[in-house]
Amino acid sequence: MKILVTGKGGQLAWELEQTKPDNITLVSFDANELDITKKQDVFDAFKSEQPDIVINAAAYTAVDKAETDSEAAYAVNEKGSRFLAEACKEYNVKLIHVSTDFVFDGKQTTPYSVDAEPLPLNVYGESKLKGDLAVNEVLGSDATIIRTAWVYSANGNNFVKTMLRLMAEKPELGVIYDQVGTPTWAKGLAKLIWALTEKNDRFESPTSRILHWTDAGVASWYDFAVAIQEIGLEKGILTKAIPIKAVPTSHYPLPARRPSFSVIDKASTEAYSGVQTRHWRTQLSEMIEEIKMSHC
Repeated sequence: MKILVTGKGGQLAWELEQTKPDNITLVSFDANELDITKKQDVFDAFKSEQPDIVINAAAYTAVDKAETDSEAAYAVNEKGSRFLAEACKEYNVKLIHVSTDFVFDGKQTTPYSVDAEPLPLNVYGESKLKGDLAVNEVLGSDATIIRTAWVYSANGNNFVKTMLRLMAEKPELGVIYDQVGTPTWAKGLAKLIWALTEKNDRFESPTSRILHWTDAGVASWYDFAVAIQEIGLEKGILTKAIPIKAVPTSHYPLPARRPSFSVIDKASTEAYSGVQTRHWRTQLSEMIEEIKMSHC
């Protein structure tokens, strides 16, 4: 089976490469190698590579910059997703499209189900939602949309690596306590996606299948930071503990509004895929162990 992945160099694409099953031929493209905002480039890549499945891990993810750079955000997240879907339709290829918890407004107090109404708060979330809708419109049951959240990896820039760096440099930190969600190790997300590629059935729904995936459990950014320090000390990545203060979102005013609650319900995804979520702290520990081993 041949699989084409967009977003090469990003956290998820990197983890997909690290966890690739032996029976998969994987071709990955970064934005310079395949500009998904150019329809002809997308169709040329499909014609050349002839993939069986496409995994769209490319996205404009600069949440705050998107507020003033909306044209670029919509070009990648909406138009690029549509072009990939159109190429999939033309070449009879299935699409696994990665989306975000930011399609929700965060006003619920219970986990968002896959059929909860999307109400994004910012340009990034709106542009991703428009991409999801385009994928569904073009491909229907030949598409799987996976919403995820708070993604991190040993590769690339993310909250975990930033916290480890700041904890080694700063005398203390203030971390937001009033945004709640669930961290997601990109390696776990990659393993779910590989499990999905093994399912060759046509989906029963006339519309695309929407799946939710994060690690298990719930945390605020403050909880996440505290765990990062505790595990970092335990693993020897950090040499000293510093005070971590819980601060409100208003302490760090940013251009883009964030959902205050973005926990998503994974039950239907677990049932469909046969893959079980693991607690975010367990996943975090294994990822920090990876960082430790890479520095040995």
